[in-house]
Amino acid sequence: MGDRGIRLPESDRSERAEAPSSESDRGMLAGMTTTLHEQIKAYVTQGILDGTWPPGQRLPSELELVAQFGVSRMTVNKALRELANAGRIVRVAGVGTFVAEEKPQSTLLQIASIASEIRARGHDHQWRCLSRERVAAAPDVAVWLSMLPGQSIFHMRSVHFENEVPIQLEDRYVNPKMVPDFLDQDFSNTTPGEYLLSSVQADLVEHVVDAVMPTTEQARILEMKTTEPCLQLTRRTWSRDVPVTWVRCVNPASRYSLGSRFRPAA
Repeated sequence: MGDRGIRLPESDRSERAEAPSSESDRGMLAGMTTTLHEQIKAYVTQGILDGTWPPGQRLPSELELVAQFGVSRMTVNKALRELANAGRIVRVAGVGTFVAEEKPQSTLLQIASIASEIRARGHDHQWRCLSRERVAAAPDVAVWLSMLPGQSIFHMRSVHFENEVPIQLEDRYVNPKMVPDFLDQDFSNTTPGEYLLSSVQADLVEHVVDAVMPTTEQARILEMKTTEPCLQLTRRTWSRDVPVTWVRCVNPASRYSLGSRFRPAA
């Protein structure tokens, strides 16, 4: 599928300053005693926050910022590098620097497949199976699905792409008694999650969200650095009080976020 992601350089760890992360930070930008590269970061961040440069907008070039601030190109590069590592901008070699698109957000209160979420955003979804097999349930998996260790269970690992960029690594276990034909599906027109949603009526769902660092293998599959944080969503689903599936989804935090909106009970 080609080069699916833009690889960003390591951040300069000698500086602790971070770009403001919300609209409320704008008032803090003025009057700060900062280093030169922090002033450039504040200037670019201010323009992003107030809409001068909307998502996808090309930013002034390094040379333009050098002339505007009267600093070295190294100083400008450091500021832009830190903004890129913070997820505010995207740097494309030989093309330019652009304001990053807003990260997609999925709800915690509804069961929706990653494929449907991506399509709802008007983006292309691709899915690739890494492995599918019948295995003996390890003790921890057996506990998750209320089975005995060593019992036969279905296991599938896959990766989801949004516009050819890896966005989620899925590690799923399925109870064969509830979905006996799971491994027989070709999944050419549907994902494992969509198939399960259409095959079994879920009446109880458990979500757990953690901030984690990826393993070396996860980072390789997701085309990210091991120093970049991830959001890990662990989900168990029951039907008629019987566990159907347990899945752990690892998402690069720079490409994905989780949230919800609801009306509280009176």
